This record gives sequence, structure tokens and C-alpha cells, in this order.
Amino acid sequence: MVAFIENDRSEGDVILSGYVAAIRAQVGHRPLILNSASGALLNSQKQVLLQERTDTGDWGFPGGYLEYGETYEQALTREFQEDAGVNVLPERLLTLSDDLTYQYPNGDQVQPINCFYLVRYMSGQLLGMKTDETMALAYFALSNPPHFFNQQHVQMFEKLQSLFL
Repeated sequence: MVAFIENDRSEGDVILSGYVAAIRAQVGHRPLILNSASGALLNSQKQVLLQERTDTGDWGFPGGYLEYGETYEQALTREFQEDAGVNVLPERLLTLSDDLTYQYPNGDQVQPINCFYLVRYMSGQLLGMKTDETMALAYFALSNPPHFFNQQHVQMFEKLQSLFL
């Protein structure tokens, strides 16, 4: 299943949350350590939902940076609602990644400390319209990964493969 979303943004544009945008306004593109949460939503065929990103045109797991005062699980449920249109329940922490750095196309540098969860679908329908961060949503077989936007997401996919293949 693929939900195509019209994209009128330029590749490389980065949408920042209020908290991260306020920090970036002060420090520019300098390296930041930021907390993020991502999740794996599997369907009955053990395919995983992924998001085609507007900033790179590549694929990643739904998720994003924490807002000030949020827990990892709160951020994860908010990001799934914003990026995919579905409500999820974080069921199990699969990995904590803190050893990789990434530079976004706009030059922003980060070391994301990411909690990666297995999530359970609760309600809602996949978005069929463009959002600021999502060009498309699709389920992928664990044996057929797409091109991911960074190494952290490659490692998360490999973790899923080790658990479910």
C-alpha cells in the first residue's frame, strides 16, 4: 500500500519543530545533540511502514525530535499522527542509538540520540495528502529495504530484520 502525496517543496528543505527552530536560530548549522524517537509499525504481512521524506527524497521511519518537556513515547505518538495520520501505542523499545552523526541537506549537523520502538496501530488512516515532512507513505517487506536517508535508519531496519526475518 502506498499513499502518494503531492510535493511542492524543494528537496533539501528542512522543517524544524518550534524547539529545534529556536535553537537553530541561535547556533546556525553548528553540531547539536538532539533527542529523537522513531517507530516501526508492522502490518499483518510483516511489512513495515516507512515515510518518504521531503527534505531528502529518501525513506525513513516515522518519528522526529522531541519538543521541550516531551518524553520519547509522547514525541513518537505525536510524530506518527503528524507524519502518517495514525495513532500508535509504543509497545517495546528496540534500540537506543547515540553513536552516529548526520548532516542535513541544508547544512544542519546533528548527533541524534534516538529511541526506536515497535509500535501498535490504534486508530486513524494513512495520510493521502502532502505534509511538511512526508511525500509518501508505503509498507516495505523486510527483505526489500528502500534507500534510507541516513545510516541510523539503516541500522534500525537491520534490527527489524534480525527480529522478524
